[in-house]
Amino acid sequence: MSTIVTLVAIIMVLNGCGTLPNRLDHAPPQQAGKNNHPDKIKTQLYAQYNAWKGVRYQLGGFSKKGVDCSGFVSITFKEKFAIPLPRTTQQLAKQGFEIPRSQLKAGDLIFFKTSPNVRHVGIYIENGKFLHASTSQGVMISTIHNTYWQKRYWKATRL
Repeated sequence: MSTIVTLVAIIMVLNGCGTLPNRLDHAPPQQAGKNNHPDKIKTQLYAQYNAWKGVRYQLGGFSKKGVDCSGFVSITFKEKFAIPLPRTTQQLAKQGFEIPRSQLKAGDLIFFKTSPNVRHVGIYIENGKFLHASTSQGVMISTIHNTYWQKRYWKATRL
C-alpha cells in the first residue's frame, strides 16, 4: 500500500513539474513591484515607442523589418516586462480580465473591432494614448478619443 502512495506522490510531483506557469500568475505590470510602478511602465512603453517608431506594418511580422499589432504587443511585453504573451489578437483578447474603459492604466491591453472579422490590439499608456502597430503608419501612438478609434473600441483587459 505504501508503494502505491509513494508512486502516486511521485507522479503528482512529476506532473506538476511538467506544466507551464500561468502567465497570469505574474503580477500585472502596474502591480509587479517597485520596478513596475505606473510611471516606470509609461517610461518603458515610451522607450519601446522610440525604439520601434515608424517600423512598418506587416501582417504576421515579428521584427523591425515589419510587425503586426499582436506581434508588437507580444514583443513589447516580453522585452519590457518579461511577460510572455500569445501571438495573435484573438488569443490576446482571452488573456487577463476585462476592465471598464474608465479604469484604463498603463500596460492594459485595448482592443478594437476594425471590421466585422478583424480585431486590433494596442497597449494603453496614459491620457487616452495607446501604443500600437498601425496598418497605415506602422508603430505609433494614437488616442482612443480619435473618432476612428472611438467608433471601433471593443474592450480592454488587464493581465
